[in-house]
Amino acid sequence: MPRVKRGTKRHHRRKKLLSLAKGYYLNKSKLYKFAKESVEKALGYAYRDRKGRKRDFRRLWIIRIRADARHSGLHFNQFIFGLKHAGVDMDRKILAELAVQHPSAFTRLAETAKGAIKAA
Repeated sequence: MPRVKRGTKRHHRRKKLLSLAKGYYLNKSKLYKFAKESVEKALGYAYRDRKGRKRDFRRLWIIRIRADARHSGLHFNQFIFGLKHAGVDMDRKILAELAVQHPSAFTRLAETAKGAIKAA
């Protein structure tokens, strides 16, 4: 079987991995073995937290909507129920943006939700 020398391939792979580990503490940015472990761990965290970020933002939007809905005299679930029955099709991101940026528009939506709840 012919001999395989992996000179340039190995060099490029190691160089790429060490560049990913740039800025890590002590040997984790300099020695291949430790850099490899650290980068694997970091990429795992990055993958996991891309999913987590979506959960965190949805939680934040719900908190913001809940706070402004309470000012209008509604619970969060009553507010969402009323909007669904009124035919208002807005997601939580937009509702949270309205609650923060345009409180008067959010108050009108709350009134619409109240009316829809009474009609239902």
